[in-house]
Amino acid sequence: MADTVRAAVQTAPRQIEIREFPRPVIGPDDGALLRIEACGICGSDVEQYKGSMSSRWLPMVPGHEPLGIIEEVSESAAARWGVRPGDRVAVEILIPCRSCDLCLAGRYMSCKNRIGSHGGSNPPERGLGLWGGYSEYIHLHPNSILHKMRGDIPAEIAVMFNPLGAGVRWAVHLGGAGLGDTVLILGAGQRGLSAVLAARTAGAGTIIVTGLARDAAKLELAREFGADHTINVEEEDTVERVREITGGDGADVVLELTPMAHQPVRDALNAVRWGGRVVLAGLKGGRNIELPTDMIINKAITVLGAFSVDSRAYAEAIRLIESGRFPLERMHTHTFGLDDVARAIETLAGEIPGEEAVHVAIMPGTERAEATRRAGDGA
Repeated sequence: MADTVRAAVQTAPRQIEIREFPRPVIGPDDGALLRIEACGICGSDVEQYKGSMSSRWLPMVPGHEPLGIIEEVSESAAARWGVRPGDRVAVEILIPCRSCDLCLAGRYMSCKNRIGSHGGSNPPERGLGLWGGYSEYIHLHPNSILHKMRGDIPAEIAVMFNPLGAGVRWAVHLGGAGLGDTVLILGAGQRGLSAVLAARTAGAGTIIVTGLARDAAKLELAREFGADHTINVEEEDTVERVREITGGDGADVVLELTPMAHQPVRDALNAVRWGGRVVLAGLKGGRNIELPTDMIINKAITVLGAFSVDSRAYAEAIRLIESGRFPLERMHTHTFGLDDVARAIETLAGEIPGEEAVHVAIMPGTERAEATRRAGDGA
C-alpha cells in the first residue's frame, strides 16, 4: 500500500499541477479514507480554473462531486454513516458543524460554523489537504455527509448524483415544477439537462430549453430527455418564443442556469408568467446585474437563489440513477485521468476544438489501468 497519494492542485488561474501528499492515517475518532472512483466536473470548476471566481482559497485540490469506495473508516464514523470498508458512497460538498442551531434545525447548508467543504472553499487553518475529488483519495472529516450507492452502476453514471441533484432541487424543490406546468430552462448544460429529467419526472406539461448555436447537440439531447421545445437564442428571441408557445401566458417556472451571462436573467423575468417562480443558479463571477424591481413587484414574481444541493435532492437523484429510467449514459461524454485535469476542464469549457462535452469526469484509476496495460504489453 503506497504511503503517498497523488492529487491535482490548482495554484493559480489555469495552473494545475500534480502533487504527492502523505497518505492520511485514520485514527479511532477520525473520519474515513475514500478511494476516488470518479469525480464530476462542474461549471463552477471551469470558472474557478479560469480565474473568474475568487482565488483566495488557492492553492487547493478542486473537485466537489466525488464518488468512491470506503477504504478505511473509524469505528465512530462507521456507526454515524452506517458504512463499512468496500461501500460505495457519494459525498456532499459541505462539511457542517452539526451542532449549531441551524444544523440542529436541519438547515445545515446555512451552518454558521462550517468546517469546510470538499473541493471548494476551506478555512486557512485547514490548510492544503486531500479535501477535493481530483485526487486518488479523499480524507473524509467525521462531519462529512455521505450517501450510499449501489456498486453495480458504472462509475461515470453514478457520479452524476450532483448535477442530477441540482436538477431535482432547482426545478422541483425550489421551482415547484409539477403536474401540467410549463418549465423554461435557460441553459443546456448538464444541470439544465438534469432539470429536464427532474421536471419530466415531476409531471411538467411543457418543457422549454434554450442554448447557443454551438449547443445543438445538447439541445438535441434535451429533446431526447423530454423537452418539448428548444430555442437557439442566437436565432430566436427567447421571450417572444416562450410567449408564442404558451399563448402569451409565459412559463410557470423559469430556471436561469447560464454562467456569467446577464441577458438570460432579464429573459427569465420577462418570460415568467404573472405570479410565477424564477430560480437563479447561474453564477456571474461577482458581476452585479441591475434587476427591474418594478417588474418583479408588478408581476408578483417569486425569485429564489439556488445554492448548491441538499441531502433530500441528493437522495432523490440517487434513486433516479438507480431506477435506470433514463439513458444517462447519453449525457456522459468524456473521461480523463488525474494527469489530464486541466485538459478535462478545458474540454467541458468548450475550449478544445472538435470536442462537444456535456458531462465530464475525472477517474484517477484511468492512469493505473493504463500503466497495468502497458506493463502487460511489455511497453
